[in-house]
Amino acid sequence: MATHEVQNQAPPLVGYNVFDTDAPLREAVEREGAGWALPLLSDFGGRCGSEEVIRWGFQANENPPVLHTHDRYGNRRDEVEFHPAYHHLMRLSIEAGIHSLPWENERRGAHVARAALLYLATQADAGHTCPVSMTYAAIPALRREPSAAAQWEPMMLRRSYDPSFRPAPLKSGVTIGMAMTEKQGGSDVRANSTRAEAEGAGYRVTGHKWFCSAPMCDAFLVLAQAPGGLACFLMPRWQPDGSRNRFHLQRLKNKLGNRSNASSEVEFDNAWAWRIGEEGRGVATIIEMVNHTRLDCVVGAAGLMRQALTLVLHHAAHRRAFGRLLAEQPLMRNVLADLSIECEAATVMAMRLARAFDHGEPFGRTAAAVSKFWLGKRCPAAVGEALECLGGNGYVEDSGMPRLFRESPLLSIWEGSGNVIALDILRALKREPESFDALRAEIRASHDRRVLGLADDIDAMVMRGLQEEDARLLGERLAIALQASLLTRFSPEPVADAFVRTRVEQQGGRVFGTLPGDSGGILRRAERNATANALMG
Repeated sequence: MATHEVQNQAPPLVGYNVFDTDAPLREAVEREGAGWALPLLSDFGGRCGSEEVIRWGFQANENPPVLHTHDRYGNRRDEVEFHPAYHHLMRLSIEAGIHSLPWENERRGAHVARAALLYLATQADAGHTCPVSMTYAAIPALRREPSAAAQWEPMMLRRSYDPSFRPAPLKSGVTIGMAMTEKQGGSDVRANSTRAEAEGAGYRVTGHKWFCSAPMCDAFLVLAQAPGGLACFLMPRWQPDGSRNRFHLQRLKNKLGNRSNASSEVEFDNAWAWRIGEEGRGVATIIEMVNHTRLDCVVGAAGLMRQALTLVLHHAAHRRAFGRLLAEQPLMRNVLADLSIECEAATVMAMRLARAFDHGEPFGRTAAAVSKFWLGKRCPAAVGEALECLGGNGYVEDSGMPRLFRESPLLSIWEGSGNVIALDILRALKREPESFDALRAEIRASHDRRVLGLADDIDAMVMRGLQEEDARLLGERLAIALQASLLTRFSPEPVADAFVRTRVEQQGGRVFGTLPGDSGGILRRAERNATANALMG
């Protein structure tokens, strides 16, 4: 006789299409010029929501990477071993072209389609997207040095994942990482002490990096002090003669989250590298990569928020308390609706930003910093609220919520934490006024008087003169104004109005679940598409 019968628990959320269930994403992809990619995205969304891929995400995080510094005989090995699930995820994303799609051709909307693919892959597992993102973002920087680009770009664009550790020309595909920060400087890369000296056709680099992302990549963009000033270099794991480069892994970082992905400390002991760009122009060169990885921080944050929302909607549709489903209870419905509009605002912002990269719009440079600053703050708050909606179940690893929660702060740290990004927004105002003006014009494209009133407030703030301590407030107001403008133009009236009332006019409270008025119209949007209805039973 059974001791108990399992009741009132949500069934596993598997076998659903991550793309087809996301109406705001589908609409944004079409609107921003990538309608041609809908079949591709639907197919990939089905893979990401499959039981197999969801299981890979759990396995890759439950079995983190292992560092092998030396072999059994004492020879340096400097290799990281990953669980097979990590390699499965990497193969999934590389074969989908998340690392390469916009660079393969000039098709309109390719950055938007690629951003949507990344948004979906993040919901399977965020950690593996790090080397995928950096490989994508390295192309613009690498093109500063045509000889290096001619050799490496064709290998980078192949849709073949090859995890073998051997010289790049012998592999079917390669990935690119990054190693910029040092322990004495962090984000202040001009304080770097790693040195580079010219030797023949390349340089020899000696020093230490406090963070090296995805250390099993085939080459890395690094910063080092050359005789002519800080410069950017491409450092392969293998030297041109086929011998191992003197690229020594010291230890793996024991991180809060992002556990499927390896991050390391690394030492360069007279390691060989190509110079990319001019000596003294290292920051200007590497910023080509950073701008694109900042886009991915925005997309990744939106993807994490969407996955958290999906999990909580599923839970609320099946869990009963006090005689009713959670999804039927007014207070819970308010929370779900509030999370829904926060998620939709993030999604439309991310896809609009991706379109700016498609067209090389000046808007994109400042908007990338503004969007990353804001979603870096909102993502942990939204994921934390979603976790709480599951109660004790949400605090348990099996739910998937703790992994999302641990992952969520990374997007505010990677490629510049909040203060660094806020200062970049101030610099854009002063040094790239055309980009700042393009962002202001995008905000003013809304015809909603409340959004235009916020735009007037921002203009007045700028006219009064801004100090460094004003940077965060400026970033927040610009981000909210941009999201409100996009929602009032492109989203259903209940979603846009609720966002403007609570985020612009500041009606309601400061926590999720304090929307004024009826939130039914918002939730009906979340529940209207076919798979959401299936989840509702």
